[in-house]
Amino acid sequence: MHEWIARLFDHPELLQMGHLQRAEDRNLGLGWIYYGLARTLRPQTVVVIGSYRGFVPLVLGKALTDNLEGGTVSFVDPSMVDDFWKDPAAVERWFEEAGVSNVRHHAMTTQQFVESSAFRDLGPVGILFIDGYHSFEQVRFDYESFRGKLAADGIVLFHDSARARTSRMYGDARAYEHRVKDFVDLLKRDPDLQVMDLPYADGVSLVRRPGRA
Repeated sequence: MHEWIARLFDHPELLQMGHLQRAEDRNLGLGWIYYGLARTLRPQTVVVIGSYRGFVPLVLGKALTDNLEGGTVSFVDPSMVDDFWKDPAAVERWFEEAGVSNVRHHAMTTQQFVESSAFRDLGPVGILFIDGYHSFEQVRFDYESFRGKLAADGIVLFHDSARARTSRMYGDARAYEHRVKDFVDLLKRDPDLQVMDLPYADGVSLVRRPGRA
């Protein structure tokens, strides 16, 4: 695992985006939690919405590869930040060169993905990781779109949930407010849900509905 992490962090961009990664001690930071959850739950189907350079789908794909059960990561990202995810052959090489061959990239918004056959064909989703466009409305849409597809023991992870802030990820002219925290706070008012915040770096929140398993 340490050798895999070392190869991963040969790419400095995979040390970014607020997961507390550190190359010096081959430390995945919050990625250890994502990896550990996937190893523990052993899901067949994982969905990741958004990722700058694929850190989360890579870590979750590696976890599923290491499980005896295997499994697939459906990665939904329309490549709005730049053109990184637009060339299918280059995307496939990016994941395969990291030793991860079970990530299926869909160059779509969530709105487009839910209208696709790939969405209709999804099995029960064991882990849903939401890390796309961080407006309140979009985060709500991402969550609501997949809520009915969650497995009995499925969990949802919301990244960038530590605080509301202004994001210039798409350039100064397209600055907008991160409001993931506001949506997670709304979910905390639902007595049927368990919500746990890990307010480290940019933060991640775990949501599950107890009693479903």
